[in-house]
Amino acid sequence: MKQSRRFLAIFFSLLLLTLVPISIINYFIDPLWTFGQKHAWNDHQAVIDERQQKTNRILFQPFSYDTILLGSSRSTYIDQHEFKSMKVYNYSVNDLSIREYDTFLAFAEAHSKQPVQRVILGVDFFKSSVQESSQPRSLTNYEKKVADPLYRFKNLLSFDTLRYSLENARLSIANDVSLNRVYNRDNTADAKKISREELEQNTAEKIERFKQEFYGSHYVYNPRYKEFLSIFNKRHPDVEKIVYTTPISMELFDALVDTGHLDDYEQWLRDLVELYGGVYNFMYPNEVTNDLTNYFDGHHFYPETGTKIAKRIEAGPDAKSPFGVYITKNNIDQHLQDIRNALEKRH
Repeated sequence: MKQSRRFLAIFFSLLLLTLVPISIINYFIDPLWTFGQKHAWNDHQAVIDERQQKTNRILFQPFSYDTILLGSSRSTYIDQHEFKSMKVYNYSVNDLSIREYDTFLAFAEAHSKQPVQRVILGVDFFKSSVQESSQPRSLTNYEKKVADPLYRFKNLLSFDTLRYSLENARLSIANDVSLNRVYNRDNTADAKKISREELEQNTAEKIERFKQEFYGSHYVYNPRYKEFLSIFNKRHPDVEKIVYTTPISMELFDALVDTGHLDDYEQWLRDLVELYGGVYNFMYPNEVTNDLTNYFDGHHFYPETGTKIAKRIEAGPDAKSPFGVYITKNNIDQHLQDIRNALEKRH
């Protein structure tokens, strides 16, 4: 009996000596954004699951915003603090579908200390296909996970969380941005800088992937695209919608044209204009998209371009800029013709 008690005492002592340090490290580094402390040891945060991390931040940290920015991984590189006339929370995440807009915005609205007055929607052409916009997707599973009263504390005891904590500590101490996306504690993303050779290789691989997975025979414009966005609009009638298209490099745009989808691209823009009255279009030949060095893979732009997008949107529809055209029913025909003329000069 004494031996059994001694064994249990030793076992629980060792368990305690193991779990306490793990919990302290996980709390101190906070890789899942559930506590909010920031310091020099955790100011570089790797992506684990952006849906989880950004949702955690909303629920467990002070959250008061009048504007929510929603988009895919491309839009994660827009610094929310570059919007000076709006208090913006960038809730963009990897591979976001338009079918997810509703639950993302609803969650943000439910937890913001001030009313959400507007949403900025970053839309991607390739996400308008049947393949990419048909499946119903939502934030529901993440909401259920964070509803667990023990959720944060289970993560503190997790060895998986510890692995991310140690990686984040390493990145922070070294001031190292060696990943495609690294966040600071203010929800601002950065990306590693690469050589021209690596850039061209990344772009070639991305073009091939888009041709194989998203363009060509895989792309069929979803006839219900407008319907899905209309449903979203009706569910949030009092929230102003600001819509912009994400700019891809002209190398990737050429792949879109080469695979026969220029007409689909034009239909997509026309549908967006019909739905929202006006759209900020950044996806056309311009000073940013013509320069491949503004991207690290021809697909995702660097934060500097994200800042240009923020400034253009904040300047308003009537501002003149070499980057970003606000298209409406009054100028869309001319804009599309300008694009076709510019494309002809490229070939």
